[in-house]
Amino acid sequence: MPVELSEYLARFFIGGVVVSFFAVLAEMFRPKSFAGLFGAAPSIALATLGITIASHGVHYAATEARSMILGAAAFLCYAAATGWLLWRYKPGALAATLSAMPIWFGVSFALWRVVR
Repeated sequence: MPVELSEYLARFFIGGVVVSFFAVLAEMFRPKSFAGLFGAAPSIALATLGITIASHGVHYAATEARSMILGAAAFLCYAAATGWLLWRYKPGALAATLSAMPIWFGVSFALWRVVR
């Protein structure tokens, strides 16, 4: 089996197991809107990091993990700006999300420049 195919299969199975775990965890918490925090993103990130450690080593995985954290921080800024736009000006959801995209990209680029 080619290495690339086996890596995809490992991601599929590891991601599936971890997604299932987070789904069970989400069912245990109230309110149900809180359950979205335990969706697919954390489990896919963990599966990706596990495979990265196995195939490229811990130093490369540490760089990838740092990048994930910085990306999450940029997304937090984007989500806060989108929420503020929706609350303050009450535009449509599409208009608010599209107009806040430069914030996400700008913060991402700025953080990348800082750690580079």
